[in-house]
Amino acid sequence: MRAPGTRGSATGLAALFSLVHLVLAASTLPAAPADAARVVSCMVLYAAATALALFVRGPALPVWVACFALATAFVMPIVCAPVVDLSVAPTYSTWWIAAVGTLMVVLAVRQRGPFAWAGVLFCTVHSVAWAGLGALGELGALGSVIWLSVATGFSIAMNHANRITRDFVRAEQETVDWQAAQDAHVSERQVRLGQTTRMALPMLQRIIDTCGDLDTDERAESLHLEQAIRDEIRGRSLLSDDVRTEVMRLRRRGAVVQLHDDGGLDDLDVREQQRVHGELADALRRAFEAQADSVIVRTVPDGADAAVTVVGLRLDAAESESAALGAADDDEDGDEDDSVALWLEIARSAESTAPAGPQR
Repeated sequence: MRAPGTRGSATGLAALFSLVHLVLAASTLPAAPADAARVVSCMVLYAAATALALFVRGPALPVWVACFALATAFVMPIVCAPVVDLSVAPTYSTWWIAAVGTLMVVLAVRQRGPFAWAGVLFCTVHSVAWAGLGALGELGALGSVIWLSVATGFSIAMNHANRITRDFVRAEQETVDWQAAQDAHVSERQVRLGQTTRMALPMLQRIIDTCGDLDTDERAESLHLEQAIRDEIRGRSLLSDDVRTEVMRLRRRGAVVQLHDDGGLDDLDVREQQRVHGELADALRRAFEAQADSVIVRTVPDGADAAVTVVGLRLDAAESESAALGAADDDEDGDEDDSVALWLEIARSAESTAPAGPQR
């Protein structure tokens, strides 16, 4: 993570240094028009390369900009050196050596170190071949190498600091997510515990008051409450107050009700879940009116048009399961099975229409 103010200051400072090189170049233009044109062309090329290197946005400089800057570092010494007479000209007439160094420092800071080192090494070798070993100190070729070394070390340190910062940010985000998950688990447990307490507390109090001596109806009600508590665990996304009421009404009449939550409703928003719960409560009322002995409610995995399937049967457990498995095939063949009291699917969204089975 970089502060925008710091980045802007560094860009402004680099632009100022680059402008100084252009001022030196303009103050030392050769008298001959042809030679001056060569220098001016290098000045324009250098200004364009520097502007691109400084102002093109992105975490790292694009490769094409780095290639353009490297080509500029190759061209400037070759074009400018022949027009300079070292015996009479002042040292700052070799402005391109420091200019190449500045441009390559910008490349190193912008995460293009190999391009920067290639440009500086070429300029240094060319300067030594052109002016001798004295060019390392007198013309500033060695200074460019030193500045690039410092810039490379700074870039490596900044990259390391950025990686550490990203690691800390990621660890902080993971900690926040973990804490949110824990809070959600605690909240969910509290809600379920409160719901269970509201359902079971009166009967538990009755058991205490009678020292466990319950009559037949109270024992049956205790079994119903135990099943309702299991529903809170196995079918929690299927439950609403209306659904709980209809399930308990079916069980008190003697029907076996199974709720299976396989996570098919997790992707629905609150409004769609309320709609599904309303249609499910209505389906359970229809199963009650159809005198179903066994009702199986199951969520459908994501990706299907239906969200919930409801099957109501009038047979014993073994025959009911066989009838439920063969209900669709029997309907396709046109053969009616009196064991199926209700078979329907609740659509995943209000816009889609899921197929509904017969109610007898």
